[in-house]
Amino acid sequence: MTSTKMPTPGCSVVVPVYNGQKSLQELAQRLSAVLPALAEDYELILVNDGSADASWIEIQALVRDRPWVRGINLMRNYGQHNALLAGIQRARFDTIVTLDDDLQHPPEELPKLLEKLREGWDVVYGRPEERSHDLWRNVASRLIKGVLRIVLGAQMGAHSSAFRAFRAKLRQGFAGFAGVELSVDVLLSWSARRVTHVLVAHHPRHAGKSGYTFVKLMKLAFELLTGYSALPLRIASAVGLSTSVFGIAMFFYVVIRRLLQTEYTPGFAFQAAEIALFAGMQLFAIGVIGEYIAKLHFRTMGKPPYVIDEEIGE
Repeated sequence: MTSTKMPTPGCSVVVPVYNGQKSLQELAQRLSAVLPALAEDYELILVNDGSADASWIEIQALVRDRPWVRGINLMRNYGQHNALLAGIQRARFDTIVTLDDDLQHPPEELPKLLEKLREGWDVVYGRPEERSHDLWRNVASRLIKGVLRIVLGAQMGAHSSAFRAFRAKLRQGFAGFAGVELSVDVLLSWSARRVTHVLVAHHPRHAGKSGYTFVKLMKLAFELLTGYSALPLRIASAVGLSTSVFGIAMFFYVVIRRLLQTEYTPGFAFQAAEIALFAGMQLFAIGVIGEYIAKLHFRTMGKPPYVIDEEIGE
């Protein structure tokens, strides 16, 4: 799936599109005013991720009207990061920028990222000065940020954002990646050495509402932890060790009290609570291990992260 051509000087902007029909024309218009001043050669890659609206029709119209626009239509909805991977792997130029299709990432802020990238950084994130999300989305975003600090390390996790610019050569680090569940930030962290961020404006959505609900963001955090970190296994081990120590302590407590008080008999409630505690901890540990085995199973199936239905544009 990865392009074998060496990237040439220029800028590739990759945008995953999901029900973004109403914002694509303005996005292309605003990028056309920004990109010529930043790079002699540039392209906009719009990846339709199984949209339920007429986004693909809108992308086709943009490709006809603007020769620097390319379109990729995926067979179904694979997820934002999978759609990004499809565009990243087909980008032609040596600098790649990713941003959302809802205009929350202003294209006019793009020069800040590229200027910082030219200082020698591998990845530059555009961190919002102030987020335009509701309370629950902000809470979930902070949780995702905390998980990324664990998965990516404190440095890269502190900078991460969906608005990013990076060098195309970083793709070499994940050229052989196979798996359905992925994070572009994790893949970039395998190659990137110098990572930073710049503060950018963050606008309200142009139209519609985000496909990321609070539940979906919680699921994403769990998938990141179990897919790219051994922390849950270490927690399960710690819980198992703690309950073992607790069980031994309770055993000695019962034995000593039985020796000192010949009429003492542990009650049913005490025994039931002890059994329930140990059984629950064992099931927890088994569940965590099972989650890792399941992820390993799905990765060995060879299921592709995306399948392209149609690709248009030069």
